[in-house]
Amino acid sequence: MIAGRKSMLTVLKKENRARRGRFVTPHGTVETPVFMNVATCGAIKGGLDAWDLREVGCQVMLSNTYHLHIRPGDSLIRDMGGLHAFTGWKGPILTDSGGFQVFSLAQLRRIREEGVHFASHVDGRRIFMGPEESMQIQSNLGSTIAMAFDECVENPARYSYAKEACDRTYRWLVRCMDEMGRLNSLPGTINPKQMLFGINQGCTFLDLRVEHMQRIAQLPLDGFAIGGLAVGETAEEMYQIIDAVEPWMPVDKPRYLMGVGTPQNILEAVHLGVDFFDCVMPSRNARHGNVFTWHGKMNLMNEKYARDPRPIDAGCGCPACRHHHRSYIRHLIKAKEAVGMMLAVTHNLYFYNELMQKIRDALDGGYFESFYQKYRILLAERSQD
Repeated sequence: MIAGRKSMLTVLKKENRARRGRFVTPHGTVETPVFMNVATCGAIKGGLDAWDLREVGCQVMLSNTYHLHIRPGDSLIRDMGGLHAFTGWKGPILTDSGGFQVFSLAQLRRIREEGVHFASHVDGRRIFMGPEESMQIQSNLGSTIAMAFDECVENPARYSYAKEACDRTYRWLVRCMDEMGRLNSLPGTINPKQMLFGINQGCTFLDLRVEHMQRIAQLPLDGFAIGGLAVGETAEEMYQIIDAVEPWMPVDKPRYLMGVGTPQNILEAVHLGVDFFDCVMPSRNARHGNVFTWHGKMNLMNEKYARDPRPIDAGCGCPACRHHHRSYIRHLIKAKEAVGMMLAVTHNLYFYNELMQKIRDALDGGYFESFYQKYRILLAERSQD
């Protein structure tokens, strides 16, 4: 098992439960709260690479273990020097364990105590993944932070099965720790200082969530995530879960809300004490012309923007807003030109990263509560501009 580790997170300031922190990693320092930009296969879907991420203010890139294992293969990436060398991204990288993707293949997988047997969504070949295999793949990738292999249970779920899955996820977490300790000690390991985050599960059952968080909080992990959300539960249910488990999360370790969400979700979760976020929403929405602005959400496909000479968001510093207008970007997306999607994705990721910077500024300045009250509703509304 991994020996107890000194915390790499410093909480610089608090406003009620909201936290302003600094997280030191082997690949650089992360200012929190932070939104991790999702580069599932090593790039942002929509045409952005590692160099583009620097332009939009990204601090942490997130890539997916399952997808990279399927193609091009983690052994190939290891041979190329690891994910940092492979993609050209120099900052911290977090790799998801692949658990969510594996368990989403409901018709293609079989769960056992040792792990999961499933069929590749690409070519149907049979694959086995368990805690040890997930850690080995992530070690080959050489990411800064590896996520533990967990069981993501569908919602709604039976209480009895949710409890069984929580217990299995805990046992798998201990196995992940053991395997990471072994891998980090081997000569030739790409990142022998790789970090491990554990994942809280329990569906929407608050007692299971709290009990599971209490158990994993006793383990010497580098951070803790709340997983299994954004899978059909209401926003209020999600906030209730965060509210219930946050008091049991170690104060000196990062708290990560996985796969969430909208700007409003992020504001609410920061207000409840969360530090790390990721979501495909900004890039996915952008590819269909849905963009985020400081005056609300906007659908560029609306006819009223066909002759609009203004940037997506006045005052925005992203390349799309500095150089182009709504009419042109709308035309490119409607014409299915790749550059149209790229410009919209660039804008949305810049907006999300700027949102996190403004949240950090508000916490530094002691005015987060007023910032939260102003934008929690505004950012969820449809722009009238």
